[in-house]
Amino acid sequence: MDDDVVDDVVIEPFGLAARAEEALAVQALAFGLTDEEVAVRLQIVIRHASCPGVVALGAFHRGRMVGFGYGMPNDRAHWWSTVIQPFLEARGHGDWLDGSFAVTELHVHPGWQRRGLGRALITGLCARSGLSRSILSAIDEETPARRLYRSLGYVDLARPVLFPNTARPYAVMGAELPLRG
Repeated sequence: MDDDVVDDVVIEPFGLAARAEEALAVQALAFGLTDEEVAVRLQIVIRHASCPGVVALGAFHRGRMVGFGYGMPNDRAHWWSTVIQPFLEARGHGDWLDGSFAVTELHVHPGWQRRGLGRALITGLCARSGLSRSILSAIDEETPARRLYRSLGYVDLARPVLFPNTARPYAVMGAELPLRG
């Protein structure tokens, strides 16, 4: 099934490059981004949209995006992968960099959170990936996002992971696919 409905919200594929600004407006609200951070991320999202195997799903209420997620097969040459590689290898998990679907972004508008949209988005992304496992990074705190990921079968592979120009530590998490639940 390509389309799912959660609380009168339709989960469906969308053109990532064409709707990048709309997606980043959701991310800015959900993640507290400044206009400058959004401008930088816009270029990254547009670049990611052309990567082989990218999968993008949006959550739409009456045509308005209220959540989105996207990911792609992990590529060791991508910036994110080069940053997490030494942390994963130090913990014996370097093999997760190959053959894994990297969930790149997953955000739900604050007014639409806690309705199952994040779960629907990530499970839909991973199901469409065609790969046998998934990796992602999340802020290394006990957040609703981390609890969601654990409930789906993600486990910590490396923590704390420090990204350049970011003060908060992250955790890299991995799960076998299909996700639980």
